[in-house]
Amino acid sequence: MHTRRRPRSLRAHRSLRAYGTLIAAAGLLVSACSTGHSTSAASPAGAAVLRALPAATPSELAAYYGQRPDWRDCGVEGFQCATLKAPLDYADPAAGDIRLAVARKKATGPGERLGSLLVNPGGPGGSAVDYLQSYAGIGYPAEVRARYDMVAVDPRGVARSEPVECLNGRRMDAYTQTDTTPDDAREKTALADAYKRFAEACGRRSAKVLRHVSTVEAARDMDVVRAALGDEKLTYVGASYGTFLGATYAGLFPERVGRLVLDGAMDPSLPARKMNQDQTAGFETAFRSFAKDCVRRPDCPLGRAGTPPEQVGKNLKAFFRQLDATPLDTGDADGRRLGEALATTGVIAAMYDEGAWPMLREALTAAMKEKDGAGLLVLSDSYYERGADGRYANLMSANAAVNCLDLPPAFSSPEEVEKGVPAFEKASPVFGEGLAWASLSCAYWPVKPTGEPRSIAAKGSAPIVVVGTTRDPATPYAWARALASQLSAGTLLTYDGDGHTAYGRGSACIDSAINRYLLEGTPPKDGKRC
Repeated sequence: MHTRRRPRSLRAHRSLRAYGTLIAAAGLLVSACSTGHSTSAASPAGAAVLRALPAATPSELAAYYGQRPDWRDCGVEGFQCATLKAPLDYADPAAGDIRLAVARKKATGPGERLGSLLVNPGGPGGSAVDYLQSYAGIGYPAEVRARYDMVAVDPRGVARSEPVECLNGRRMDAYTQTDTTPDDAREKTALADAYKRFAEACGRRSAKVLRHVSTVEAARDMDVVRAALGDEKLTYVGASYGTFLGATYAGLFPERVGRLVLDGAMDPSLPARKMNQDQTAGFETAFRSFAKDCVRRPDCPLGRAGTPPEQVGKNLKAFFRQLDATPLDTGDADGRRLGEALATTGVIAAMYDEGAWPMLREALTAAMKEKDGAGLLVLSDSYYERGADGRYANLMSANAAVNCLDLPPAFSSPEEVEKGVPAFEKASPVFGEGLAWASLSCAYWPVKPTGEPRSIAAKGSAPIVVVGTTRDPATPYAWARALASQLSAGTLLTYDGDGHTAYGRGSACIDSAINRYLLEGTPPKDGKRC
């Protein structure tokens, strides 16, 4: 699952469930209650519960908790950077350290400083430092930035914090072009082999950190950072996967919860297959919204006014099949052509923000009518964070490493996938087959998972605001309802709209509710709807 928030530039959060060549993230549209959050969306009965750690800091961790950042210039105006240490293995702190990259932008004033506000854009694998410097530190509401030092830490294994490394350059290009709708035994073997090569490369190049990039460990790192910043409690805004990270922190350290906003929430009680299937349904919901909008536009290449979403989806699937047989030229300097895999990723990338829909219509028109695949390739590259120089950020590597450690795999063999495809296709006729096969990637991971599905209660915490968007294409709205129900002090805030996450995306109702909570400590009324 890939869950990173995607702001205005098509580069930010999404929610990846370790898909590798394809991503899974979605928004399942469910009926919402006007007041309160329903227990009907709560976690499966009997799910394990994340237990809190002892309130006292263990003596063997005292040196880590006693650190103070040595701030230096980042090279980005207005921001400072530092490096902090955490134990590589919390069960054996003497085994060595891992270095964490931290950045901040000091409170601008006026008004009394409220402490530090940590932000995380999701992923897993999204760089929080990049997000801070490119958006949160300059784009969050001025009244919030006036009162808080805006802070980010790249989670272990991500970006500047000892990044997980797997495939690079041309090999990653080949990986992202692997056919995830195999038509015969040869193509099924080729797909499984691609996942195996990716996993083997991660194990070979990142042996030191690969066993220690779990969400639980990253949440424990955040508590070390909190202490180093001098804050008694954690104030935090996490989006997409960042909600899982924040909720995990709350479950481990409920008494240290300050003001937590979990925007585009994940349900930590779900097993991987259910999570992936929910996300697949969410992509269908998002696509149907796009389809209804598209056919009202004169430049829609997928249908005319009145064409039902089901037919729009069939038209897109037919186009994907054409690309599977005959990829299109793109003008790419490295010779990449647009096949079904890259085109599907390009379409999915545009589902995160309705502001990208015009770009998607233009890209589809060029590809379907002019045989020019460049536009869809640009969208796909934005999703994978591939630069014009052919280099990839470590997003996909870190995403797989975290997800494959956090949960047992969705499928353990190609045979299991084949049996599961019908359920995925029912969830999404457009994307289901590809996302079912993409769910196979963790089956070959070189490190056994250390996590399991767990509900999070965080008993004794301060109020936590859980935000859900009804047609979110990356984190289904049902997940926000479920998480709010699990948390003993959870408050559900609903945005009735499209796109991934809600804060800072144009809803004055959502923004004012969250700003008031961050600045005054007053959460919105449980069940508030915008």
